[in-house]
Amino acid sequence: MTGVIAAIRPDEWNVPLLVHVLGAMILVGAVMTAVVAQLSADATAVPARMRSVAFRTLLFLGIPSWFAMAAGAQWIYDKEFGDVEEDPAWIGIGFITRELGGLLLLIATICAGIASRKNKSGLAKASAILAAIALIGWVVAIWAMGAKPD
Repeated sequence: MTGVIAAIRPDEWNVPLLVHVLGAMILVGAVMTAVVAQLSADATAVPARMRSVAFRTLLFLGIPSWFAMAAGAQWIYDKEFGDVEEDPAWIGIGFITRELGGLLLLIATICAGIASRKNKSGLAKASAILAAIALIGWVVAIWAMGAKPD
């Protein structure tokens, strides 16, 4: 049985790939934290504090890590696929989930901020649902980046 055990990437791809993957890992963790905080806020003794934690997590971790992930993605794309006429399917999945997820993240952050400021549980739930939808898309992108379907 012959096969490729590991693919060796050029060394100049390491930093952009690290920026992309680290940004994506922090993004997924931050958004998951915010979703759990928003959905569990009403079950706690201090729902306003949980909504504030969710908002601050999205604002100070989620959005900056989205930018790091997106910048790393574009950087590694330019190095690896800059000259290719047709991108693989997993690249398209990544771009779609990046852009739509970023839009949902922005809307979720705005809703979380208003919910935190005015103590509105309906907006908090809307923020959690929007962020969870983005999270589902990013999990699909993680699968696509790992499986690399054609």
